[in-house]
Amino acid sequence: MKRYLLIGSLAFSLIGISFVTTNDRLFEISKNIELFVNTFKELNAGYVDEIDPGKLMKTGIDAMVESLDPYTNYISESQVESYRLNDDVKYKGIDAEVGMIDGLLTITEPHEGGEVAKAGVQAGDRITKINNLSTAGKSLEECESMLRGVGGTTVNLQLEKFSGKSETLVVNRVTSSKNNVPYYGFVDEGIGYITLTTFTADASKNISKGIKELKEENPSMEGIILDLRYNGGGLLREAINVSNIFVPKGEMIVSTRGKVAENNKEFETRGTPLDLETPLAVLINKKSASASEIVSGVIQDLDRGVIVGQRSFGKGLVQNTKEIGYNSRVKLTTSKYYIPSGRCIQSVEYENGEPKDIEDSARSKFKTKAGRTVLDGGGVTPDIKLPAPETPDIITKMQEDNLIFKFVNTIVAKTKDTMALEDIKYTDFAAFEKFVDSEDFNYVSTMRTELDTYEESVEEDQLFDDVKSGINQLRSQIKSVEVGCMNKYKDQILVEINKELASRYYYEKGKTYSTLDQDTEIQACIDILRNTSKYNSILTK
Repeated sequence: MKRYLLIGSLAFSLIGISFVTTNDRLFEISKNIELFVNTFKELNAGYVDEIDPGKLMKTGIDAMVESLDPYTNYISESQVESYRLNDDVKYKGIDAEVGMIDGLLTITEPHEGGEVAKAGVQAGDRITKINNLSTAGKSLEECESMLRGVGGTTVNLQLEKFSGKSETLVVNRVTSSKNNVPYYGFVDEGIGYITLTTFTADASKNISKGIKELKEENPSMEGIILDLRYNGGGLLREAINVSNIFVPKGEMIVSTRGKVAENNKEFETRGTPLDLETPLAVLINKKSASASEIVSGVIQDLDRGVIVGQRSFGKGLVQNTKEIGYNSRVKLTTSKYYIPSGRCIQSVEYENGEPKDIEDSARSKFKTKAGRTVLDGGGVTPDIKLPAPETPDIITKMQEDNLIFKFVNTIVAKTKDTMALEDIKYTDFAAFEKFVDSEDFNYVSTMRTELDTYEESVEEDQLFDDVKSGINQLRSQIKSVEVGCMNKYKDQILVEINKELASRYYYEKGKTYSTLDQDTEIQACIDILRNTSKYNSILTK
């Protein structure tokens, strides 16, 4: 009897603790809401200047959600229409990428096979009017909103071709036809290569098609490179299906876990795998995110292949959008993704809205199927870490000024026939130098900019006059180095010119193909796939 009384007393105590904890939390919520409202009332009543209530409240809500993660956002009534245009699946575009070049709305990439491309629209053509409304003076966001609309409707475009001609075109608003697997082929004898740019519909189907064709071409294929660099993710089901190409049916690929237990889910592979044996190398970098991290993490956790490159972005969150009244919404993180080892790929620290690198010693350890140690809390760490390729500063500045893009316009305008992809080897660097001079490009290096900033910060110092001549001498040396920068990076500039040129005739496929033989990261994958003993040693405990 005493035993039952003791158990009952303990149960009642636990219920009491739970009740007290719940009450404490509710009290904290109500207390802080009251503090927030009272602060707002006092500011509104007594602040020296007039306050816009909507603006002030939005500032408060924005600050509240910003303290959580970069993907939890408040969408005010004034922002809802723009959000809907970009997020709602029923709203479509013109099947081409656009951007602002010299303040003018410009086609930067028509999608291969799309209506715009079939109509002869080329990268470099400018859109001067949309539905008879001028694009002059409008922002890129405003123009994109004008281009988007309900799928199946049409939009009237007035174009100014970079060749000098003008034309009017009526275009259907459609789902993008951009191929998510723009290229696959052999990068070395027996080593197949496939690039996936985004996890949109049919990603797994297109990868499977590429592998089958490669195997038909070479039945004794020795290795596969799956390139997920710069792939920002997409559909969860496609991440599962792509994983299923390489791992068995019935494997748990990813689970979602959050505060609401009934929303927790597990996702397994359901199909028959295409290839369980061929050595596999998966390329990732810091721009590989979300679905890319699920696939690369699964391949690593199940010891199916070797991951090569740089640590991935670190986005493993699920968001849902909730209506909160007055035509406003909040997009909030409701759960996180967990991969087979049990780890979460989500970064836990942010800086300026970007994931912050966390030291490996501060990350939790998990085990792969074979017992290898892997880490959570900051993306997927490659098995073979490579230094991130660096783009020379002068090329970055040229791209910001769209110099290479505009120079390729001049080449295409003079070329009558389409060149074979393997024949695109532009080498006339002198012509590019002449073009750059005509555009009045003034290269100012980051080093000179920082020196100027430093000089401004110390001008009032008593010792400044003593070092001023040294600063001027250093600035002169930097300018001298800047003059020779174009020639120093001639080969890399030509690579960028050829990449842009190849994309004009062969779209994303051409862009990928043109850089394969200069890609040191692909070469690293080839090396590891050729070295069977090293490959196997990485995948064992």
